[in-house]
Amino acid sequence: MASDSQQPTFSSLGKVGKSSGEIGGVEEPLINGRVHGSENYSVVAAILPFFFPALGGLLYGYDIGATSCATISIVSATLSGISWYNLSSVEIGLITSGSLYGALIGSVLAFNVADFLGRRRELLAAALLYFVGALITALAPDFPIMVIGRFVFGIGIGLAMHAAPMYIAETAPSKIRGRLISLKEFFIVLGMVGGYGIGSLLVDTVAGWRYMYGASTPLAVIMGIGMWWLPASPRWLLLRAIQGKGNMQELRETAVGCLYRLRGPAFGDSAPEQVDEILTELAYVGDEKEATFSEMFKGKCLKALTIGAGLVLFQQITGQPSVLYYAGSILQSAGFSAASDATRVSILLGLLKLIMTGVAVLVVDKLGRRPLLLGGVSGMVISLFLLGSYLPFPG
Repeated sequence: MASDSQQPTFSSLGKVGKSSGEIGGVEEPLINGRVHGSENYSVVAAILPFFFPALGGLLYGYDIGATSCATISIVSATLSGISWYNLSSVEIGLITSGSLYGALIGSVLAFNVADFLGRRRELLAAALLYFVGALITALAPDFPIMVIGRFVFGIGIGLAMHAAPMYIAETAPSKIRGRLISLKEFFIVLGMVGGYGIGSLLVDTVAGWRYMYGASTPLAVIMGIGMWWLPASPRWLLLRAIQGKGNMQELRETAVGCLYRLRGPAFGDSAPEQVDEILTELAYVGDEKEATFSEMFKGKCLKALTIGAGLVLFQQITGQPSVLYYAGSILQSAGFSAASDATRVSILLGLLKLIMTGVAVLVVDKLGRRPLLLGGVSGMVISLFLLGSYLPFPG
């Protein structure tokens, strides 16, 4: 066991002030009069700790695009390649939403196991569930097994969407942290475009839906291998030390080694100093009084809760995610009767979303979150109104 003299002395480092920026922002709290943003890092070394977790988002987006095309393929009498192709709208809905139900369960599980597993192992579990879920779905001999596969894949989505931004935020250099977290969202849309693209190529193939879902398994394997190779989050290791869930000195030394691997040769010899700063920050946060559950519904906490929950609720309740999942079917009913035509046009939808996501990433710090949110909501209202008006007034 390490003696107390070996452990970092938090009082000698001083107390930390609260961060002046947003989560994932460029600047970190001032510690010892120095901003974390001045740290050195290797751009090449920073790519893989972002790329492999971001594959979790790419696979989520791919599932949206692939499902849009697969729901057309699976109900075709000539191209589905199955005897149970005559599915009802409820059954098609279960195929589409099966991953979303799984993602809900995965999100609930994430809150209970995240601190125990750590971000890296949570992403490893997500990669495994992605692989198993896609394989079960692609090889499903009947409808119930297919829904089970969709559910398993969805649990992977829930875990990945929780752990990926946390791992990126905790391992990325502070200068590019916000940009990398935003790029993770870009990867989701990139996956969506890939799903639409591969789906359009396979929609006229017999049992093409099996290949659409099976095509995600190599990416899941790459994600799993990558997360196995990457080190644990140094911040998570130090959090375990602060919580008394391991030997302080051993966890600190492990965190120093992980930080060296994440930053690359350009980091120099500043890893121990950076680790001590993170320890000080975590100690400060640990000293703060935690809000009780009832306090969440009072004063400023209630306002923040209402805004946060309201944004998430109304983003989903509008039905705009369903447009992405059913893009191929909607376009078929709009006049693109050939499955290949409908799926090719859906690629344009994905490309437009990709372009606008890229624009948002580039201008979010200049324009701010609120103007982009208001502009996005306005666009959604107009587009959903036009889409809904097509049914009463067909061309």
